[in-house]
Amino acid sequence: MSSFKIFDIAGSGMAAQSVRLNTVASNLANAESVSGDASTAYKARHPVFETVRANLMGGKLGASGAAVKVSGIVENQTAPEARYEPGNPLANAEGYVYAPNVNTVEEMVDMISASRAYQNNVEVMNTSKELLLATLRLGQ
Repeated sequence: MSSFKIFDIAGSGMAAQSVRLNTVASNLANAESVSGDASTAYKARHPVFETVRANLMGGKLGASGAAVKVSGIVENQTAPEARYEPGNPLANAEGYVYAPNVNTVEEMVDMISASRAYQNNVEVMNTSKELLLATLRLGQ
């Protein structure tokens, strides 16, 4: 495998973690939104990652590579929380509003985890760059 493929692998990891950070941000932004109907309440979204292992050179020399991709985004199917707020303009006939199924503590943990995974991929790229530059300096 080429030394440059590490940049493709780390880059795919960074792209995947970026999607993860965006879904966490969306979940946190909608954590306090309410709806008058349980079916229209916001549902937390989470990305689904998939590993990709591909033969890069069409079978020549057995070169292969790996990557991670986002295969989709799924919605959490947990029922929304019903809150009794008869004064809320969005309340239904019984006085209930429905809050999204977003757990802010879990979302913050997920955000920290995604941020650190992104930072780790950046470090992999920086280390690889330094190693390649050191290799080039060997001939001087």
